[in-house]
Amino acid sequence: MPVTVIIPSRYSSSRFEGKPLAAIKGKPMIQWVYERAARSHCVEKVFVATDDARIETAVQKFGGNAIMTSNACRSGTDRVAEAATRLGLGEKDVVINIQGDQPLVDPRCFDALVQPFLLDPEVKMTTLAFAIVDEREKTDPKDVKVTFDHNGDALYFSRAPIPWSRDGDVPYPMYKHLGVYAYTHEFLKCFQNLSPGRLEEIEKLEQLRPMEHGHRIRVVVTPYDSPEVDLPVDIQRIEEKMAGMGK
Repeated sequence: MPVTVIIPSRYSSSRFEGKPLAAIKGKPMIQWVYERAARSHCVEKVFVATDDARIETAVQKFGGNAIMTSNACRSGTDRVAEAATRLGLGEKDVVINIQGDQPLVDPRCFDALVQPFLLDPEVKMTTLAFAIVDEREKTDPKDVKVTFDHNGDALYFSRAPIPWSRDGDVPYPMYKHLGVYAYTHEFLKCFQNLSPGRLEEIEKLEQLRPMEHGHRIRVVVTPYDSPEVDLPVDIQRIEEKMAGMGK
């Protein structure tokens, strides 16, 4: 099935103005994400969806595809949905949504994200999880945790540590949610029209919205972490990781 990656990207940010254009080892952050997505075997096309001419120009400069969207988009999901419609994607096409602040995302993650659609016709939306190895991430509300059932369908996403061992004597893995999603274009339009949920409002996590409306999200566990850049100080940490990864 056709797979298109759309990277929602905006210039304004209260915590990190112009983040998509921040330089990492001499290249804008958005370029790292774009090029890694393009290396996936399953991905046919990659686009950056933005409402800012500076980002559009930067993408065009490195030879990427940019599509302008409305500045009225409330979220990255809305921006991706608008771009998918403008591109004329088919109802059954798969759309991958990755934020432009994950410069270390592994191309193999995209291939894994698409597999459930090929194996199970009931799957309409997937996302990624990574088994936490950094103890700090278990309690940091910035790192969202996820639990899922035996089929791999999400049970809950939370900024709190989940699950929680009451007696502390049961060993178990804790999974961090990675902000990469895939949907059929048909379901993406459905998602866009859902009303915000109560749990979404409490946790400030948009992925809870379809679950509150009774839709399933298939969780794909990946061995590849994809740390985000939230603040300027994170760039040094990312560059150090890149240096450790080599070519």
